[in-house]
Amino acid sequence: MPKLTIRTIEALETRPSNYIVFDDQLPGFGIRVMPSGRRFFLVQYRRHGRTRRIMIGQYGPITAEVARQQAMSLLGQARGGGDDPAAVRDAIRQSTTLPQLGERFLKEHVAVRCKPTTQAEYERSVRLFINPFFGSQRVRSVTEADVAELHGGLSHIPYQANRTLGVLSKMMNLAETWGLRDRHTNPCDAIERYPEKKRERFLSLAEVQALGTALADGEATGGESIYTVAAFRLLLLTGCRLSEIQTLQWAHVHLAEAELRLPDSKTGAKTVHLGNVAVDLLHVLPHVKDNPYVIAGAKKGEHLTDLQKPWRRIRKAAGLEDVRIHDLRHSFASGGLAVGEGLPMIGKLLGHTQVQTTARYAHLAADPIKAAADRISARLGAALYQKAASTTHRQAVNQTISTPP
Repeated sequence: MPKLTIRTIEALETRPSNYIVFDDQLPGFGIRVMPSGRRFFLVQYRRHGRTRRIMIGQYGPITAEVARQQAMSLLGQARGGGDDPAAVRDAIRQSTTLPQLGERFLKEHVAVRCKPTTQAEYERSVRLFINPFFGSQRVRSVTEADVAELHGGLSHIPYQANRTLGVLSKMMNLAETWGLRDRHTNPCDAIERYPEKKRERFLSLAEVQALGTALADGEATGGESIYTVAAFRLLLLTGCRLSEIQTLQWAHVHLAEAELRLPDSKTGAKTVHLGNVAVDLLHVLPHVKDNPYVIAGAKKGEHLTDLQKPWRRIRKAAGLEDVRIHDLRHSFASGGLAVGEGLPMIGKLLGHTQVQTTARYAHLAADPIKAAADRISARLGAALYQKAASTTHRQAVNQTISTPP
């Protein structure tokens, strides 16, 4: 076999059973070809009369050159009289605990690949649910029964149970990639998620008026800062997510075009189109010197970091104590449907990338149609029943005249 390169690796055929092909320039460096077509780099060497193999990683995520460098290091260690790399690997695999895996997961995966809000959610699942449950249990010893017990213990909070299961599943997949568990042994795969009922809460116009009064009173009395009040007004008027308004910078605001051009959001970069009321609000909102944020915080150069506490005060004053901040986004969507906008347009305004996300509002889309049907039937019904009433009245009068006293 010639040197393992992209061209030679891609040319390898698949067979009914797996087989190994070795590089002719670096003895001991090879690649295993699976019946599925996947290929895995490895090193093979002899130590104390035994043949040992160490998997390096899958071809694709790992390039041939990167794998070659790792193979040279491992083979050099194995043949140089140092610690046996396979024995070191086995010791690590046997000894790694769930908390240790969690730390590595948060440091090497979550901190690098996830956005801050997702990082916080993942860390919460690890710290509050996964670590306390498993304690010092070894990664390799975790079974489906263990995971089922963890998931079942959170049945009273099904949303959190499912999120925790998802985080643990990702940890176990990475444990396989990192050689801490055997391939295809994720104990989370067979666990069925709990059904989740999406919470839908929309403000009526009367409730919006009550919210507006509470916001105005809070601003007038000085109980709430103008930036806190502006944040909640913008959330309702734009349908943006909390993080999008909370971290909004003036550099992203383009009032002449009535747009917010967000460089990043849950679904990536997006443009938020503003109505005139939102434009007017931003026109009069004061800029804070040396602070790039629209919703300026008390600390110099920073945005408001806690809107939950003021929201609890405001919603209590408005008599809306069951309303979450995210329900303002839902109310923007329902408001669009109430004025006759279709689901595709609502999806564009909210920045949805999938139609299924907007489809949760589908039942509201019929409201304007029902209202139209009600107006039409009311008009026709008035004539219909008025005529019937007049006929009944004439019949009663005629009967009175024809009946002798």
